[in-house]
Amino acid sequence: MQDNELFKMHQEFLTLDMDEGWAVPPGYPEGIEQRILSSNLDEEARRGSRTRLLRFQPGAFSTEPFVHEYYEEVLLISGDLIVGIGDEAESFLAHTYACRPPGVHHGPFKSEGGCLLVEFHYFV
Repeated sequence: MQDNELFKMHQEFLTLDMDEGWAVPPGYPEGIEQRILSSNLDEEARRGSRTRLLRFQPGAFSTEPFVHEYYEEVLLISGDLIVGIGDEAESFLAHTYACRPPGVHHGPFKSEGGCLLVEFHYFV
């Protein structure tokens, strides 16, 4: 494999149609959708990276914590996000950030009013 195959392809500014290109990610419930912006993430080979938008419709929630083997950086762009359940739940509003190393359990997640996140996933 050449070094340039490890990185994402070059893209200049693209106008995004925020109504098209959304899909429920594997393992997520309806009401939570992703839009991949750039990706060469290969979880089996443990290499590459992905940039995606993730949105929750109002009232959408997951029921189980997530854990993965790549780094994840998350920026809450708009709306509200609740992390955890019951007495362990924490609420966050727009312009909050998280960075999770591989193997960290996180979630479940819920959004009362809906939210938009930008996420960066990558192996080191």
